[in-house]
Amino acid sequence: MADAVVVGAGPNGLVAANVLADAGWSVEVLEEQDEPGGAVRSDRGVDPDFVSDVFSAFYPMAAASPVLHALELEKEGLRWSHAPCALAHPLPDGRCAVLDRDPDVTAGSVDSFAAGDGAAWHEWYALWQRVGGSLLDSLFTPFPPLRAGARLAARLRASGGLDFARMMLLPARRLAEEQFAGEGGRLLLAGNALHTDLAPESAGGGAFGWLMSMLGQEFGFPVPVGGAGALSTALAGRLERHGGTVRCGERVADVVVRSGRAVAVRTASGEEVPARRAVLAAVPAPLLYGSMLRPADLPAGLLRRLLRFQWDFSTFKVDWALDGPVPWTARPATRAGTLHLADGVDDLTRFAAQLATRHVPDRPFALFGQMTTADPSRSPAGTESAWAYTHVPQTVAGDAGADGITGGWDERERNAMADRIERHVERCAPGFRALVRARRILAPPTLQARDAALQGGAINGGTTALHQQLLFRPVPGLGRPETPVRGLFLASASAHPGGAVHGAPGANAARAALALPPVSALLSRAQRGLAAG
Repeated sequence: MADAVVVGAGPNGLVAANVLADAGWSVEVLEEQDEPGGAVRSDRGVDPDFVSDVFSAFYPMAAASPVLHALELEKEGLRWSHAPCALAHPLPDGRCAVLDRDPDVTAGSVDSFAAGDGAAWHEWYALWQRVGGSLLDSLFTPFPPLRAGARLAARLRASGGLDFARMMLLPARRLAEEQFAGEGGRLLLAGNALHTDLAPESAGGGAFGWLMSMLGQEFGFPVPVGGAGALSTALAGRLERHGGTVRCGERVADVVVRSGRAVAVRTASGEEVPARRAVLAAVPAPLLYGSMLRPADLPAGLLRRLLRFQWDFSTFKVDWALDGPVPWTARPATRAGTLHLADGVDDLTRFAAQLATRHVPDRPFALFGQMTTADPSRSPAGTESAWAYTHVPQTVAGDAGADGITGGWDERERNAMADRIERHVERCAPGFRALVRARRILAPPTLQARDAALQGGAINGGTTALHQQLLFRPVPGLGRPETPVRGLFLASASAHPGGAVHGAPGANAARAALALPPVSALLSRAQRGLAAG
């Protein structure tokens, strides 16, 4: 019998298992898919000569994460690679805003849109250098972050704490307009905010856009050499080297609760896998509480609150094998690993409004990845392994475009949406479609089929909006990894601090489990109490 059973071998599950193994626990990880990694996997499914990242691809949060740094994955063979430029936002008229790891290059780019904006960018980066480390420590520890929060508060007292608090609450549009006179800096901020489901007008969107921008400035948008799967291979290999095991092809159907404590999990085949000390569930909160536990094991109020849980938008992704580099009109875009494609902040607002009214956008804001530019090992010289994704509604009420997409995502609708994205790319890169050797379409149902954590194609484990963050994540009153079931911990992106690949939910759940007294200690206390009585 293992000390702990971890459900799900995505990055959070593997991080949790590693933290427990480092503490001397025996750990068994069960994974539904036939390989570990969750949404951090790569394959050669588009073309045999091309490595494609199936889900996530660029990892600024991983590069900044103290959780992953502590695991020293470089000892497991993990290596990182950078594109010459972290991020670019090309416009159809040939202008281009760039986020480069050299802050002078970034400042020069935004200054080309409006004189003085370069100095404004340097001002922001100076603020980040003062508070960024303490801010990250606060984000990546359980809520409330007492020690890290105290350090952050001390730094903010010298940097204008109330002004910073206001800044963190502003929508991306308002924050960008206050800081920049031109469109370049505004595009970088608002585009980075839309890596989540935060519209330019969403409260708190400015904070996320600023965080992503500053992470890109300091750490870049790095990729694992050889494909995203190299990160998962390193995590799984480290776990096994420390005595843990990963069993793939094992779907967990239920968490077994006896006398109010999680004591095992039951697989879809009926096998009961016991856990001596804890069960850690790296699965979405609605799946854990709504499907894997009996209602009798949970407070009725929790199930009612869970009905208000909000998923983030669905994701629609296309992978390409290209016969040549993307022919961007804006030359700086050729050097970027990650690109944002939208005509301006107003276009981002239009896109977000269509999503809010449950319409498939007619001009989809696209995140575009040039993987060979970032890591030359991904495809033969002179070619490009590329992808793009956009968001679509979880439930489709209509199509803002002319293709009549209903959200059924049959072959016709998948191809229509992929063609729509390709036409959008062509506006900034005429001739792009002529370079397509092969493509793969990953619609929301396909993403969920390949990783059950991506419910409806949602990639962040629930909305990033303020009403479902911190002590409200996943629902009010459950802002920590502990659940109402003793010995059961939530270790997924549905827990604080949420989505992206940084491992914090898994590490937080593992530390909470380590702090729980073992059953033997509880029995000993009970026996002493009986003896005293």
